[in-house]
Amino acid sequence: MITARERKILLFLLQTEERVTAREVAEVLGVSIRTIHRDLKGVEKILYDYHLKLEKKAGTGIRIHGEEADKKKLERLLSASAPKDYTQEERQALILTMLLEAKEPVKQIALANELDVTLATVSNDLDELEEMLSDFHLTLIRKRGYGVEIEGEEANKRSAITFLISKYMDPFSFISLLKENIQNNQVPVISNQLLGLVNPRKLQLIEEAVQSASSDLPYELADSAYVGLVVHLALAMERLQKGEAIKFEQKYLQQIQGTKEFSIAEKIIRELRASLNIDIPEDEIGYITMHLRGAKLREDKYYLLEAESPGLAYQVKQLIAYVNERVHVDISGNSQLLNDLVTHLNPAIYRMQNHMKITNPMIDQIKQDYHHLFELVAEAVEVIFHKLQFPEDEIGYLVLHFAAAILKDENLNALVICSSGIGSAKILATKLMKYVPEIKQIENKSLFEVEREDLDKYDVIISTIPLKELDKKDYIVVSPMLNQAEVHQIKKSIRKKKLNVKNKQHKKSSNDALMELETLKFYTDAILNLLHSFYVEEIRETDSVLLAICRDVEKRRRIKNMENLFRQLREREKKGGLGVPGTKLVLYHTRSEDVFSIHFSIYSLKHPLKVKGMNEDEMDVTTALLMLAPKTARQEELDILSHLSSLVIQEEKAVNLFHSGDEEAVKQYLAERFQLFLHDKKL
Repeated sequence: MITARERKILLFLLQTEERVTAREVAEVLGVSIRTIHRDLKGVEKILYDYHLKLEKKAGTGIRIHGEEADKKKLERLLSASAPKDYTQEERQALILTMLLEAKEPVKQIALANELDVTLATVSNDLDELEEMLSDFHLTLIRKRGYGVEIEGEEANKRSAITFLISKYMDPFSFISLLKENIQNNQVPVISNQLLGLVNPRKLQLIEEAVQSASSDLPYELADSAYVGLVVHLALAMERLQKGEAIKFEQKYLQQIQGTKEFSIAEKIIRELRASLNIDIPEDEIGYITMHLRGAKLREDKYYLLEAESPGLAYQVKQLIAYVNERVHVDISGNSQLLNDLVTHLNPAIYRMQNHMKITNPMIDQIKQDYHHLFELVAEAVEVIFHKLQFPEDEIGYLVLHFAAAILKDENLNALVICSSGIGSAKILATKLMKYVPEIKQIENKSLFEVEREDLDKYDVIISTIPLKELDKKDYIVVSPMLNQAEVHQIKKSIRKKKLNVKNKQHKKSSNDALMELETLKFYTDAILNLLHSFYVEEIRETDSVLLAICRDVEKRRRIKNMENLFRQLREREKKGGLGVPGTKLVLYHTRSEDVFSIHFSIYSLKHPLKVKGMNEDEMDVTTALLMLAPKTARQEELDILSHLSSLVIQEEKAVNLFHSGDEEAVKQYLAERFQLFLHDKKL
């Protein structure tokens, strides 16, 4: 008879090879040290029955000692068996799963019998669940003689199920376990219950449909977005077969029908209808479209020059300035932070505007570890994005970005594999640098990049998820927030390797060196082309300033077709303001098949022009900036323009020089800034 907490302590110790202190165990389980000391007596008795013992050493901590086979046997049994009692949180999760899956009301006595608790306990759990369900706009119906059921829209029920999966199982693990078709007796009770929500045999067909269709997207889906979409579809198919159809607002459906994502969503649905032989309503297309449009992009691409991003970049600059005034580290000129926040917020704002619920499984720990920063960021978004209601989970992700910038250290020498997104990968990297000074170099890679990576060049590999590709002894699994026990484990692993590392210089292969030289050449050539073709011109027209600019750029043979470019720039102008608030600059930009190479020029306007600003206010401008890129521009070229546009948003010196119309001074300034840009890229 093993209690829930004894089971958790045993599993933690069995999965942690290094010694850990009682304090570290208490932190992981969220209880007092005294509670752990009391439970350890029961733990020792259980270990004795399996020919294992609890090894205690003053000052260094505890660990389980014994044969590896005995440890594995106990771990399997602990994972397979239901505990004698559940923690309150586990019990409520099981009740919620049962109610969400039920097609009719469930009697309270049935819930009590299933969980082996009293009716009073179930009643108290339902009281707490009622409050939690209201966050998902769901209602808990409780009637004597009728039973208990959850009432609400199917979309909200799916959100609640997705929340449960993200809270108790990493979505990557969820997919992995489904793929392996894990039997009921091989995973913990709650995980097993959640796995039961999806038929693993359908998963391959769903993945094939998503992979086939998403390859048509104009951008790459982040791993987390890809897995999120697969989980969403897997749940959707199961719910549909149970007769639980979803309703999508027709008004929104009409708005998104012409988008690239909508046509891709249609393709996914067509393939699933055929492969699963199931009737899927059109409403599902709307939800898949929203998933695709709300997906996070993985790499730093042309963010500051795309769609609504310049206006967003201005708001993000205000957000950084607000936080910067109230923290002890100067983050005002951090271009990486600006880019990362714009990257993150572009889809996040879309999700919020369309009432798409997001979950942050690290939210409680973020609020605990970064309490003051969390309150500051919450206050900042309320002031800067006053038209939006930011949920705590979203604020938590923003906090990770700010914390990563504030904790940033200079040197980086480990591989960090993280599935939770850009912010969590960076905060893990900065915590590593803070707590493990031996690490001098860090690279972040996604789960799907590991297979293509040369792992031998890293001294230590740290992952937030189990890796089937690697032997367990070749990497260390940690939580994204990195607790003390994990820091201790990493330090010990590094100490073992330190003598080897000391004399080891990672020699670049001739291939690596050649690739670096080629990359440097691409960047340098693109920068030189941009600077050599740069010019400042005066526009005297009073009516169509933009048309005059297009004529001028065609006359200089920078583009093929002036009419096409003019039309594209006007289209872009209709999407959102282009005036840079706090300046007299307007930033015209686009990517076009009519552009030969990346281009930047400045036009001094003889007569001030009225335009809409990035903050949607009307403003007078006296200087127009033109930034162009070919439709098929290389990534290096897009990086350069992205950096240039961040200067417009961030640097007062750049704004003053652009206003001055001094061609040579601007060119000299840009040359210096691009030199720093190459230096920051380690080129």
